[in-house]
This record gives sequence, C-alpha cells and structure tokens, in this order.
Amino acid sequence: MEMDRLMTLTRATGVDDPIEGLAATAELRSELERLEAVLVRRARVRGCTWTEIATVLGVSKQAVHKKHGRSALFGRRNA
Repeated sequence: MEMDRLMTLTRATGVDDPIEGLAATAELRSELERLEAVLVRRARVRGCTWTEIATVLGVSKQAVHKKHGRSALFGRRNA
C-alpha cells in the first residue's frame, strides 16, 4: 500500500460518519499489521535480534517471536 493511501485512511478516521471512520480504522490496522510483519522480517534478515525488535515495538521478546517467528512466517500458529 502506498503512503498516500495510508494518509487517506488516517484522515478518514476523523470523519463525521462513525461507520466510515471505523471502516477506515479497520483497513488501516490491517495494513499496519502487514507493514510491521514486513519490517520485522527485514530486521531479522539484517541480523537484528528478537530482543532489539521487541524493544522497539514495546513488547516482550516472547511476544514478538510468537507473533512473527518462524511458524508465523509459514502461516502456522500455535493454539
């Protein structure tokens, strides 16, 4: 998704129609999750540790590894 689209969605969250704002929020959240996954993958490829990534995201190492670890990359989630 292009930066212009992200900005459009961000602006749309502040509209008068709450349903329109909620729809924009849901789409923005989905796109931000995808972007986070891409950036975490990129950081790991460049040698960043799970601890470094977790610190930047403000979560525990275990949380970031559970969300973005090897099984998550291949579409498998632990129950």
